[in-house]
Amino acid sequence: MDTINRVFDLLAYNQIRYNTEDALASKVDGKWVKHSISNFIQTVDELSKGLLKLGVQKNDKVAVMSPNRPEWNFTDFGIMQIGATQVPMYPTLAENDIKFILNDAEVKIIFVADKSLFDKVNKVKTESNLNLSIYTFDKISDLPNWTEILNLGKQNSNLDLAPYKDSITPDDLLTLIYTSGTTGTPKGVMLTHDNLISNVKYSSRLYPSEVKRALSFLPLSHIFERMVCYMYIYLGISIYYAESLETLMPNLAEVKPDCFTTVPRLLEKIYDKIVSKGHALTGVKKSLFFWALALAHKYEIDGKNSIIYEMQLKIARKLIFSKWKDALGGEVSVIVSGGAALQERLARVFWGAGIKILEGYGLTETSPVIAVNGPFDGQCRFGTVGEVLENVEVKIAADGEILCKGPSVMKGYYKRQDATDEAIIDGWFHTGDIGEYKDGFLKITDRKKEVFKTAGGKYVAPQVLENKYKESIYIEQVMVIGENRRFPAALVVPNFENVKEWCGRNDVIYTNADDAIKNPKIFNKIWIELNKLNEDFGNWEKVKKIALLPKEFTIDGGELTPKMSLKRKVILTKHTDLIEQLYKEENKA
Repeated sequence: MDTINRVFDLLAYNQIRYNTEDALASKVDGKWVKHSISNFIQTVDELSKGLLKLGVQKNDKVAVMSPNRPEWNFTDFGIMQIGATQVPMYPTLAENDIKFILNDAEVKIIFVADKSLFDKVNKVKTESNLNLSIYTFDKISDLPNWTEILNLGKQNSNLDLAPYKDSITPDDLLTLIYTSGTTGTPKGVMLTHDNLISNVKYSSRLYPSEVKRALSFLPLSHIFERMVCYMYIYLGISIYYAESLETLMPNLAEVKPDCFTTVPRLLEKIYDKIVSKGHALTGVKKSLFFWALALAHKYEIDGKNSIIYEMQLKIARKLIFSKWKDALGGEVSVIVSGGAALQERLARVFWGAGIKILEGYGLTETSPVIAVNGPFDGQCRFGTVGEVLENVEVKIAADGEILCKGPSVMKGYYKRQDATDEAIIDGWFHTGDIGEYKDGFLKITDRKKEVFKTAGGKYVAPQVLENKYKESIYIEQVMVIGENRRFPAALVVPNFENVKEWCGRNDVIYTNADDAIKNPKIFNKIWIELNKLNEDFGNWEKVKKIALLPKEFTIDGGELTPKMSLKRKVILTKHTDLIEQLYKEENKA
């Protein structure tokens, strides 16, 4: 463990300890193509030599803009082991963000996945007159391809990389990650080798030894999946990349992973789909399904269930929940959830089904994990984001904000000393999240900047309400509003698949989403669902009115960040007229 001080040390460590035959794998032309750790290292070394021959020097910035694929990892390691800085860029970035990042980071070379991304970047390059080289991963006629750099490296095989590697210290800059810019201009988060390695070492202690294969689909451009993939290499876990979110279920069936990471929204979709199928059952099968579901919702960890409950659960797992596991490939034992708050009932029901959901918490600025639930006895507590990592300190400020300190906290914001000084005070990083810290377990209650005050002076934490409302299988997305208003209201995107199924069972005509949100019977169904879930809240924070929206919030539409968090200001701006109308008229509920 002590021999790993820089991220690229992970490759040699894996080769010596595991010599993984399928360190990386992806589907090419319908077949899974595997890369051994030896092939991984060889490719990375060739790329490093090629980059050096192109004149890339220590601290130069090289960007990668691509969905998950082995080439992402090859270029990442090839860049870092010569001391250059990798700048990950989401493929969904808007042109103005691409322009800002390329200029601010002074990127010399960028690797892009395909022609569409090449054209997107090339347009910005031309319009901004940037001195930038663009290489594609896909082979496209007449366009520079990343293999040209590999070939350059092969031609200079005698070039010794050792002096370049030896010059890199744990405190050197590894990567420059730009925030999604939900509140203004993106900021470049500077993370060092030590930031990531410290997080890898202490997060890895929570992974069961039987985990050998993982499916990856969250974007590597986000620090969560990137750190986890570094950890997989450290633990000798094979990484298989899903083709896309659309092919996730068939890819799970093919790969049969032991684990994967996800965001709550995808778990909500999986759960809602399962429950929807349960509603379609009839007779004894339907009764048995919802008996098992109700049983799982009462699940307690660490042996707190009664003997009778455990006997019933054994039957439920055999008859019902085994099918859930089969749908996820049949071998999944651990799912790590991050990026947003997870509904407690989802964690409870999946644990009851025999699939351990481990919710964690962190930020880009903390590399990212601050706290995470574990799979072993005493390591998990429902309703929390888990125990704080052993090498991280946490304290709660007077206003409830979570502060943390440790080796995984960023070096600072690139070219933004003002923002760095605002975020890190006396060594403590201010997360911007409100929470509670008790018995070593951390609980997040809301984002500091998202808590709003009604016109009556009452504070409302929207995320708590939103997570509760999404417990309904008829509510896909929801955003609670009400700053300086008389009461909270909500913009609701129904789960139209489940609404359509409900309409069929209740003789309600369903044509399409646009018509559905205007149908009084459908509106009343959504309102009744939300109102039932309102019961747990104080009168001042209960949603009093709702408006239904016909289309989901999406990344491409600009309403969601890449980790699927709501861009509240964007949504508010897009629906200004509807919101004004909402506060003028009474809902007909």
